[in-house]
Amino acid sequence: MRRTVWVIAIAASGALSVAAAAQQAAGGLHPDKPWAFPAQIEKPFPEDPAPKMLPGSSKSYTMMQIDDLLNPPDWYPDQHPAPPSIVVKGHGGAMACGACHLMSGLGHPESSDLTGLTAEYLLQQMADFKSGARKDPTGKRMNGIAMEVTDQEAAEAAQYFASLQRRPFQKVIEAAMVPRTFLGNGRMRFVDPGGATEPIGMRIITVPEDQPRVRLRDPNSGFVSYVPPGSLAKGKALVENGEGRTIACGICHGPDLKGLSTIPRLAGMHPIYTARQLYWFKDGTRNGVSAAQMQPVVGSLTDEDVVAISAYLASLAP
Repeated sequence: MRRTVWVIAIAASGALSVAAAAQQAAGGLHPDKPWAFPAQIEKPFPEDPAPKMLPGSSKSYTMMQIDDLLNPPDWYPDQHPAPPSIVVKGHGGAMACGACHLMSGLGHPESSDLTGLTAEYLLQQMADFKSGARKDPTGKRMNGIAMEVTDQEAAEAAQYFASLQRRPFQKVIEAAMVPRTFLGNGRMRFVDPGGATEPIGMRIITVPEDQPRVRLRDPNSGFVSYVPPGSLAKGKALVENGEGRTIACGICHGPDLKGLSTIPRLAGMHPIYTARQLYWFKDGTRNGVSAAQMQPVVGSLTDEDVVAISAYLASLAP
């Protein structure tokens, strides 16, 4: 039965469609899906130079310090093991890992949640970024970072993030109408202060649960992801059964979808991050060790399928 499903999936994928090829030619940025692919900041925040603080932290930082990608803030050093140097301090073209992924490893939607991933998987991704097999079209940051860090730094960072605790970092809510948003600092979406709403369409809209705290890179303040009505049920069916268009995710990612060895966890990940990976596997932007397995699996997925799968996986306990 499993072999039959794989044959169907591979046959259905075929060659890249004209649309997918066009997206690949555009560098994997998918300009028709700005909800998933952060590009140019639309409205930067005016910054107050006064030092900032967070509840329960003895630290204080200015916004200039908070936005220093070579030396990001560590608000709660008592909440995690002592991180290796490259996590807290970058050098040259290598930003500190904690700038995007936070010291907690939970990350922001424009990057990735690294908790619950094995060191072996993380090291393979760094190798793929370094070789160019895996590309980071939204800013090309990871390719440049991978070229700059040493093998020892990569190994230390991988061991650190693999040791961190998984925990829920977002809520998934089905809604036909969502807040109007803009792309702000950190390539994140923020709610427009005017309070306007708009139809969600076939999108996932992820915004901070507490905008000021997330803007300060608070590792304890998560996100809300709005998804189209019916997405969770559709996603559950696709993830668990494939629905004739793909295969059950648990076959490779484990029955609880929390990963196996060099296969990553899917449960509880940022949904727009998951959506980006599915689109990049589909259009050929993402290559590397896992790509040959994933490309036929996603070949027949529609936009609705990608949204539904990503939404359902995000709703699961990490």
